[in-house]
Amino acid sequence: MLIVGGNSETRRRLRAGLARHVALVDSADCAARAEQLIARCRFQFLVVDAALADVPALDWVRQLRQGGASHCVILTASRADSEAAIAALRCGVADFLFEPVGVDDLVAAVRRHADGEPIVPSGFALPVRPARGAIIAESSEMRRVNDLVRRIAPLPGTVLVEGETGTGKELIARRLHALSGRRGRFVPVNCGAIAPDLLESELFGHTRGAFTSAHQEREGLFVAARGGTLYLDEISELPLSLEVKLLRALEESAIRPVGADREVAVDARIVASTQHDLAQLVAERRFREDLYFRLNVVHIVLPPLRDRPEDVAALAAHFMQSLSAELGMQPMPLEESTLRRLQEHHWPGNVRELKNVIERTLMLGQLPEESLNGRPHAPQAIAEYPLDWSLDEVKDHHMTRVLEAAGGNKSAAARRLGVSRKTLERRLQVAAVRAARRQ
Repeated sequence: MLIVGGNSETRRRLRAGLARHVALVDSADCAARAEQLIARCRFQFLVVDAALADVPALDWVRQLRQGGASHCVILTASRADSEAAIAALRCGVADFLFEPVGVDDLVAAVRRHADGEPIVPSGFALPVRPARGAIIAESSEMRRVNDLVRRIAPLPGTVLVEGETGTGKELIARRLHALSGRRGRFVPVNCGAIAPDLLESELFGHTRGAFTSAHQEREGLFVAARGGTLYLDEISELPLSLEVKLLRALEESAIRPVGADREVAVDARIVASTQHDLAQLVAERRFREDLYFRLNVVHIVLPPLRDRPEDVAALAAHFMQSLSAELGMQPMPLEESTLRRLQEHHWPGNVRELKNVIERTLMLGQLPEESLNGRPHAPQAIAEYPLDWSLDEVKDHHMTRVLEAAGGNKSAAARRLGVSRKTLERRLQVAAVRAARRQ
């Protein structure tokens, strides 16, 4: 922890008291001296006096943020100033304390930040957003998820997160990483968004000359996540050949880059997610059972938003605060009737859809009723196929239509058709051959 600004007696008192609670505490009388100390030591927390001697405190904090600094900043001020508190929170300050600040106040602030609780200045009613990446949980289901995440985050085991699209699977993965204490990076990759023939090189890396376009050596995402967390989104879309290699990487904590003759040791915590029932895919022999058990050390299932209406109001308030700050607009009050309307909606797009609705509400100045009219529009009627078409021709045409509707995204089209991406690609190849023969 680094204490910046304030009078020398306060800095001395806080340093002496905090020495019993933190591994290292230092102080600086101004921002310039603080930057010299920051260059030599990685501080997790900065306690900054709002009245710095050499520069405006918020301008300095903003410059640190723009420079990529990840410190948790606690701002102290001499009086209850709501405008200063709001400005501080908007520029990335995690906590706002009014002087006189004691050692216990700072220790409590550190604990609140570590637990991801909303930060509210003592004695000052200010609606503020939760710490970045915190799980907003009012329902009993999400509280259990939050408790489980906190419990398992420091442990090295792999985690499988399942849930419908838009339920916040990546948020859970990032929260696990944030609370893990691991010093490496959080590296996300969507297994369904990368062509199968490129995914192996993307994950494991390759040597120079391993294949035609391998003009230089590449380390891969496993190495990029060394000491951190590798998040494998849509793990069900992983090609079968890579399932075997991923299993070995997990069991041996080592990978073999494409074209290499020796393995490379890696230390990356694996978090995988899917919107499908992976156990069902195993039963259908569409996913390796041994890999499933290796990934499923801890299983987190995220309930859809329609099953936890208690979370809707809290999420809506959170998005209203965060989006209004991003858009530079005044937040709109959410009346009880509006919240009831939101809670009654089915939310097929889950939390992602709710965020979209709140953003549109801010931009339009009113709740977009057309987005909350219940069920999605019925699909357009499909013309009958010619009676002289064979069943194969009908299937080929339908696959092509679904692929076009998905914008050419094979993973999305495969999900609509209820098959794996590998199966869809194989059937499309066969359809292309049949079409060529008919011509």
